[in-house]
Amino acid sequence: MPDRPRWRDLAELVRAPAALSVPGDAIAGAAAAGGLHRRTAGLAAASISLYWAGMAANDWADRDLDAVERPERPVPSGRITPGQALAVATVLTATGVGIAALTGGRRSAAVAVPLAGAIWIYDLWAKNTAAGPPMMALCRGLDVLLGASGSKGRNDNGAARDGAARDGAARDGAARDGDGHDRGRGNGWLRDAAPAALTMAAHTATVTLLSRREVTGGGAHLPSATLAATVALAAACAKPFGGTAGRTATALAGWYATWYGTAQARAATEPSANRFRAAVGAGITGMPPLQGALTARAGAPVTGLAVAAAAPLAKRLTRRVPAT
Repeated sequence: MPDRPRWRDLAELVRAPAALSVPGDAIAGAAAAGGLHRRTAGLAAASISLYWAGMAANDWADRDLDAVERPERPVPSGRITPGQALAVATVLTATGVGIAALTGGRRSAAVAVPLAGAIWIYDLWAKNTAAGPPMMALCRGLDVLLGASGSKGRNDNGAARDGAARDGAARDGAARDGDGHDRGRGNGWLRDAAPAALTMAAHTATVTLLSRREVTGGGAHLPSATLAATVALAAACAKPFGGTAGRTATALAGWYATWYGTAQARAATEPSANRFRAAVGAGITGMPPLQGALTARAGAPVTGLAVAAAAPLAKRLTRRVPAT
C-alpha cells in the first residue's frame, strides 16, 4: 500500500470534477438573498471543501461494499488506505467549516456546522435507508443557504438603507412592518433564498434516487418519475417575460431540462445499470445550468451564464475522473 496517495488518486477519492457543481449553490443562494459580494467566493470554497469531505467519507464508509461492487475505487484497490480516506474527510470537513466561519461569521458557521453534520449522517447511516434521498437533499439545500448566509436579504438591505437615511434604525439592525412587528435583520436572507434551496434540494433528491440503481439497474418507472420532476423544476425556474434576466433564466432552465432529461429518458427506455449511471452523471454535471437559471432569475443573468458554463467542463473532466 502506498505511504502517500498520488494526487490523481486523491482527485478520484473526492470526485474532484464533480465539485464544479458546487460553487453555483453559493452563487444562486447569494443572488437570491440580495446579490453577490466578496464573501460569496469564500463560502463557495467552504462548500467545495465540505463536498469533497463527503465524497471521501463516502468511500471510507463504503469500503467493504465497494470491494465487491466497485473494486476499482481508490480505497478497495489499495491506492488509498481507509485511514487516509478518513483523514482526508476529517481535514476537509474542518477546513470547510473553518472557511465558512472566517468568511461569514457566526451566521455562516451556523449553517456550515449542520451541513457538515448532515453530510456525515448521510455517509455513515442514512445513505442506504429510506432517509437517504431526503438527507442528501437537505445537504444540497443547506449548501445554497450557506451561500446566502453572507447576505442580509433583499428586504433587510433595503430596510437598512432606509433606516440609515432616517434615524438610528440601521444601528439596531431592525426593520418594522406596517403593524410594527420586528422583521429582524437576520431573517431576510433565509426567506429570500429558501425557494432556490428547495429547488436544488428537489433536484438532488432525484439524482440520489437514481444513484441507488447505478449498480443493479431497475425499472422504467423511477427515471420516468424523476424526469417529470426535472421538467417541473425547469418550468418553475423559467421566467420568459422577465426581461433579459428572465429570458436567460428560461434558456438555462431549458438547457438543464435537456441535459439531465435526455439521460433520464434513455434510462426509462433502457433501465440498465449503465443508463442509470449515465443519468446520475448527467444529474451532477447538469447542476450548473439549473443553478445558473436560479441566479439569472434573481437578477444576475451574466453571472448565471458564467455558472452554467461549468457544465461542459465538468462533463469533459468526468471522462477522466468519474463523478459517481
